Amino acid sequence: MADYSKDEIKRIEEKWRSEWEKRGVYKVGEDDSKPKYYVLDMFPYPSGAGLHVGHPLGYIASDIVARFKRLKGFNVLHPMGFDAFGLPAEQYAIEHGVHPAKSTQDNIQNYKKQLGKIGFCYDWSREVQTCDPKYYRWTQWIFLQIFDSWYNRKSNKAERITTLTWIFENEGNEEYPFPNSKYKLPNGEVTFIPAEWKAFNQKQRQEILMQYRLAYLANTDVNWCEALGTVLANDEVINGVSYRGGFPVVKKQMRQWSLRITEYADRLLKGLEVIDFSDSMKEIQRNWIGKSVGALIDFELKTEKSSVKNLKVFTTRPDTIFGVDFMVVAPEHEVVKEITSKDKKEEVEKYLKYVESRSEIDRMAEVKKITGCFTGAYAINPFNKRKIEVWISEYVLAGYGTGAIMAVPCGDERDHKFAKHFNIPITNIIGSQYNGTEPNPTKEAILENSDFLNGMVMHKAIDVVISKLEEKKIGKRQVNYKMRDAGWSRQRYWGEPFPVVFRNDMPYPMNDNELPLTLPDSNNFKSSGTGEGPLANLKEWINFSENAKRDSNTMPTHAGAAWYFLRYMDPHNDKEFASKKALDYWNQVDVYIGGSEHAVAHLLYSRLWVKILHDLGFLNFDEPFKKLINQGMITGSSRFVYRFDYSLQGDMEHLKVKIPTYFVSFNKVLEFEDDPEILSRELSTLIPELESSKGIGTYFSSWTFTALHVNVNIVNDLELDTEAFKKWKPDFATAEFILEDDGKYICGSAIEKISKSYFNVVNPDEIIDKYGADTLRMYEMFLGPLEQSKPWSTSGIDGVYKFLRRFWNLFHDSLGNLNISDAEPTKEELKALHKVIRKVEHDIEHYSFNTSVSEFMICANDLTSFKCNKRAILEPLTIVLASYAPHITEELWEKLGHTDSILNAKYPVFNEGYLKENDFEYPISINGKVRAKMNFALDMPISDMEKIVMASEAVQKWTEGKAPKKVIIVPGRIVNIVL
Repeated sequence: MADYSKDEIKRIEEKWRSEWEKRGVYKVGEDDSKPKYYVLDMFPYPSGAGLHVGHPLGYIASDIVARFKRLKGFNVLHPMGFDAFGLPAEQYAIEHGVHPAKSTQDNIQNYKKQLGKIGFCYDWSREVQTCDPKYYRWTQWIFLQIFDSWYNRKSNKAERITTLTWIFENEGNEEYPFPNSKYKLPNGEVTFIPAEWKAFNQKQRQEILMQYRLAYLANTDVNWCEALGTVLANDEVINGVSYRGGFPVVKKQMRQWSLRITEYADRLLKGLEVIDFSDSMKEIQRNWIGKSVGALIDFELKTEKSSVKNLKVFTTRPDTIFGVDFMVVAPEHEVVKEITSKDKKEEVEKYLKYVESRSEIDRMAEVKKITGCFTGAYAINPFNKRKIEVWISEYVLAGYGTGAIMAVPCGDERDHKFAKHFNIPITNIIGSQYNGTEPNPTKEAILENSDFLNGMVMHKAIDVVISKLEEKKIGKRQVNYKMRDAGWSRQRYWGEPFPVVFRNDMPYPMNDNELPLTLPDSNNFKSSGTGEGPLANLKEWINFSENAKRDSNTMPTHAGAAWYFLRYMDPHNDKEFASKKALDYWNQVDVYIGGSEHAVAHLLYSRLWVKILHDLGFLNFDEPFKKLINQGMITGSSRFVYRFDYSLQGDMEHLKVKIPTYFVSFNKVLEFEDDPEILSRELSTLIPELESSKGIGTYFSSWTFTALHVNVNIVNDLELDTEAFKKWKPDFATAEFILEDDGKYICGSAIEKISKSYFNVVNPDEIIDKYGADTLRMYEMFLGPLEQSKPWSTSGIDGVYKFLRRFWNLFHDSLGNLNISDAEPTKEELKALHKVIRKVEHDIEHYSFNTSVSEFMICANDLTSFKCNKRAILEPLTIVLASYAPHITEELWEKLGHTDSILNAKYPVFNEGYLKENDFEYPISINGKVRAKMNFALDMPISDMEKIVMASEAVQKWTEGKAPKKVIIVPGRIVNIVL
């Protein structure tokens, strides 16, 4: 005898988790006889807090898909691992004196234990951990492939550095300009011929090659966080502070490793057209890349020094060239010192000092404060030769575009404010569409005061101007990108060491057989204090040879995460990062599920690394993920208790009354705030010394109800377990409670992020202990559409648990004994089954899991009412449910006599015929009112139906034998008799 009780659930789930592992049910390899399907989760960073109920949402969804695809005959790869390098573990080590390697492994074991309880079909034999030297040996190897590559703009792909050196030796670089347009050779030139290349010494050649490498070292502006002692990527900085810890971030020049992702900007944009990402995700990536098409224009400069001849400006609006009233150059632009006139030198230097105190983020965000300084130099409009003042201002940044802009105040808000602030005359080139007080960025105005463009619509004038610029050789069509190269250096210990050796201050790749370069053992994780990473403290490791040294920086967390999905395909290969056979077989990830917080960095870097590996011949695909789904967040439904806080009147001391800590139930709080006299009477009842007739103001100079977060695990829906509350917080052990009229303490509530500080974290282990993993899995799906955020609440979990009990009972009699019939199913039973088969298949294919759970419940109710215990119905239904509730279905599958896992069964085929209706119960209306109902076959001729209806006793009663004026029959709808 077996009931679906708590003890039985625990026995079943532990049994099958053990059996699955023992039998190796989830192990997978290449199998050419089956189509492949690769289901991937964004692997977690194993924090010390472990999982809360929000974390498994995406994992459950991917698990359902993986199981379903296997039932549909696919060979499914569904792996899991850990993003185990990174800042949090190192910060924890600094604060608690625990080595990151230990804390990370402890956390991983806890995560694996929690994930195991939920019954995921992960092939754990393929587990990867990014901090494992066997793994990061290949991260370092891939980095070296990137280091050994450059982007050939003619072939539009990455190629080996050897092809570039051949070009330099035979052609020079005139056809292959420096990617960084600002770079110049020591002689001030930007091109060289083969003879010059051959004359360069080794260091000079390496310096030139560094300007082309896809992984390169350069002095760049970085986001420096002093408190964390490291450089941060742009996406790790929010509103001028670090994403982790909220510490101040400033711009600083440092020699850093970077990846030349800008060379791939256009391909990254085009790739978005062929991959299945949400529109919002694609838009985020497009905005980050920030492609803009316009013109690069040369403005001649008039200065006290004749050495500066022109200033290059990029603009997306060359049609406004005759509306340029001033130029603005970034204060840190190299040209500033050369163009500043003597009479403006002191003023400019003072302004430059001011700008140095401002972070780039502050400068970008500032909209109200207008600052700037005239340099004393002038630019000459290339068409009408008008002199234009050249200013410097903090709102222009050196790292964006050319670091200089042409300001058109009548069409741009910041330019307009600047012109008004400094009384710079404004040229109106758009006539009535500029009112003199507000700029208008339109492209539809008819141009005025614009020389040869007069009378032309602005957007049509853009190409006309560009053609003129190119004809006069004073400008050209240009495509710019907002995206900057990816900073790849971190001043941390807990990360991948760079696999290079410095000789004569230039990096050289380590040999393959020297990898991995492992992290040296250390307990000193604090910053070196020099801007270098903690590894700089290990002098012997850094200066390992008389003429060579290592890099004190490590790679960012993004490095290991940029390619982990490839290693899953062949995780134990010690000869290559993955074999060609495995890479060709598993190919792209078919569906990738994870949080939208990785919209920029992780996804862009993964796409970049795959494109580079594809260009170099290692992959036959150049986009890693076919489809991406971002699951919504499960928010916490926080609970609050309300403490009565007060200040006593000065003369209260003589009463010597000890007022306990009171917690007031939610509705009572509303009542007391609405009418303080009710509170006065309540307190006088509780504390006899307080006379209600004197009013609450007699005793308290001020009072309020302070909302405090309370542990949601001691609240049943909204009702607080007051005894558990006293035990939870010993400080409140003597607290007293002002309850509702029914004697309950009702908490307040709010939807907030799940956080330990809000005490709204629900550990999935607790749900599993109470209801089982299958209930947790189905309930998380039942909460709402996968991609939407939704609050966690246990108020509906009983419904899912009861459904599973009802499903279990279909297989058993009232004594709990297995009771299965081999009788033929009825039409109604087949209809109920095939509705579920169709619905679940459609929902899983469209990632709409919540409505499937509802359909399961309806089916179980129908079959219960039919008293159905037939194998022909229950066996296929068990297979359909197996993706959602693997433990109970595996147990029932075994009880049905099967010796193999249910995962090796075949998903039942939907038969539409079972859902077709053969007859219909027609409402019979007489003069618009339903007087009877009658059943007819759907294919019965209308004439036959009319005869039977008119001859029926019910109709004869209402018509009194009279012939009707009209009989209207709508097949499958209604019969209407008009008398």
